Amino acid sequence: MTDRDTTDSTVTHATFTLERAYAAPPARVFAAWSDPSAKGSWFAGPAHTYELDFRVGGTELNRGSLPDGTVMTFASVYHDIVPDRRVVYGSTLHGGEALATASLTTVEFEADGDGTRLILTEQGSYLDGHEKPEWREQGTGDWLDALGAYLAGTGEGAAG
Repeated sequence: MTDRDTTDSTVTHATFTLERAYAAPPARVFAAWSDPSAKGSWFAGPAHTYELDFRVGGTELNRGSLPDGTVMTFASVYHDIVPDRRVVYGSTLHGGEALATASLTTVEFEADGDGTRLILTEQGSYLDGHEKPEWREQGTGDWLDALGAYLAGTGEGAAG
């Protein structure tokens, strides 16, 4: 049991699926997802702390501050990895000490001609109004676009 005040506790459940087409083979897109240096360049913001231990049971941590000083911490644990095909991970997002979201994400990498069709499905529990599903979907779309820029070699970095 925690010391949390439960009088204002709410939960919103939501699932979204995003798709992107990249002009790179699945092995290259998967490598951009699984290599700590590569992923850090498109996923983490410039002033963020970023760590990735990409293996089943491994963890990922992305921490940065909002303009008001609130520390945002996105932490994941990898549950399933099929090289060049699929990744499944569970994540939490904290704003300061408050748990905002707990989610399960599946990322599929499908060959599409010479390129890749990436399909990301996230199932989330959004807690106590700290985050909204549409905010998460927008942010996830932004970093999938940053992955596309990275793969295209434009040198554009993380989306926030």
